[in-house]
Amino acid sequence: MKPLKIAPSVLAADFTRLGEQVQAAQAGGADWIHVDVMDGQFVPNISMGPLVIEALRRACSLPLDVHMMIVQPEAMIPSIAAAGATHITVHYEATPDLYRAVNLIKRHGCKAGVALNPHTPASVLSEILPILDEIIVMTVSPGFGGQALIPQVLGKITQLRAMVNEKQLEDFPILVDGGVNLQTIAAIAQAGGNVFAVGSSVFSDRFSVAEGIAALQETLRKAKED
Repeated sequence: MKPLKIAPSVLAADFTRLGEQVQAAQAGGADWIHVDVMDGQFVPNISMGPLVIEALRRACSLPLDVHMMIVQPEAMIPSIAAAGATHITVHYEATPDLYRAVNLIKRHGCKAGVALNPHTPASVLSEILPILDEIIVMTVSPGFGGQALIPQVLGKITQLRAMVNEKQLEDFPILVDGGVNLQTIAAIAQAGGNVFAVGSSVFSDRFSVAEGIAALQETLRKAKED
């Protein structure tokens, strides 16, 4: 399994200091930057698009993991890729032709992933898994930060890790998104997650970005020793 990776989610950042906060995340040891693109239709919120991704690309050199929570994602894949995305993930529930969407991402030079909402079973990815570069498991209903993790979804993470191992997809990233914090990150890692989208555990007025990342990394280190 890949080394465990911290992917701060800019949805929780202070947008008046977005470049500064992303640079602080890179300096503090973050592995990826997680970017949520929302359209107000697939999820009940609107967030950011290609212009913000372009700005993030100028602000840091980390991989930009763009999570598209939008209907008809195919229409925006070219512009998201051109803006500087490294990974683009579409939702299983948001497109009628998952193969087309995944192949379109790859044709535009990005790594391709599929995200699953909490109610969607792991089994829906069994046929497409060999051509994926990433899976995002939503452990909350998507659309807003600050929600509590749905514990029943941990079993799905374990199922997906078993599916990945069975197909001998070495070092495959299973990113867990929603309710990831100091209290839940060890259980998520134990279930099989190895990339963690974290919001307020990194971007907070109570501690620095570097302190937030260090605390998460220390929690994971201790969990591996137990």
